[in-house]
Amino acid sequence: RKHHQVRGGGVCVCVLALMSDGMRERGGVMVGGEVSRDLNAARAAYDVGDIELSRKAHETKIHGDEKHAGDAGKYVKSLVFGGLDGIITTFAVVAASVGGSLSSDVILLMGFANLVADGLSMGFGDYLSSQAEFEYTRAEHKREKWELDNYPEGEKREMVELYMKRGMTEADAESVIEIMSKYKNFFLDVMMVEELGLMPPDDDDSPWKNGVVTFIAFICFGFVPLTSFVLAGVTHASDQTNFIVACFLTALTMVALGAAKAKFTNQSILRSSLLMLLNGGMAAVAAYLVSWGIATAMGRTPRE
Repeated sequence: RKHHQVRGGGVCVCVLALMSDGMRERGGVMVGGEVSRDLNAARAAYDVGDIELSRKAHETKIHGDEKHAGDAGKYVKSLVFGGLDGIITTFAVVAASVGGSLSSDVILLMGFANLVADGLSMGFGDYLSSQAEFEYTRAEHKREKWELDNYPEGEKREMVELYMKRGMTEADAESVIEIMSKYKNFFLDVMMVEELGLMPPDDDDSPWKNGVVTFIAFICFGFVPLTSFVLAGVTHASDQTNFIVACFLTALTMVALGAAKAKFTNQSILRSSLLMLLNGGMAAVAAYLVSWGIATAMGRTPRE
């Protein structure tokens, strides 16, 4: 999982507790070294507004493999968004080639060239951005630790003032901060979120893995619009038929990715899928029309 900035403040103490001693939420909430609360079940209960199901989710304990399964969730974002970028950009290239009346050989050449080049760019870009964010967060964490070690009174006062701005009385804010500051690592993580709006650095994060996942997802999903043209030697279908098949396969894949994105962002599956279709459709139509317009201006005629 990438480090994410926390916008808008107002972070609950119960959520901040998850960051104590480098602890992270992986499918459940750590309490006293043991995982309690099935997070996935809790989300499902919220989606349907089932209070009883929510209560059961909080009483359920997760052990063993169920906990480790959450580790893969750190790369879901790179998988989903890398796949979306791959399939949309490649489909746009195919649409532009068809709009410009180019041959299937040219479509494959341009499609695969774009797939590899853009995939490498996306993967390396994801790695660089993740690495830069991680290094920045770690540097700020070190600075906050140094300030806490050398001037704890000043850091405590800053936190008291922050909580007072949120409605706490000075006495209550001082009481809360005094208790939290007894646990140095926990208090340092709280300071990161409250003062800087940054999640504390996670040493288990691996920027290069994010980049690799993005690249692989881009290649795999980006290949979908090219499938019918690759198989044209076997199917002997016309370019027009191959393009129709490419549209169909791309639409289905974008719906699936939109549903996956909805699951990741906790949004409506229908709305997310339709937005993905709209996004890909607009890109493809725009590419087709621009290419068709230029080809027409150049006097190129559609191939039979």
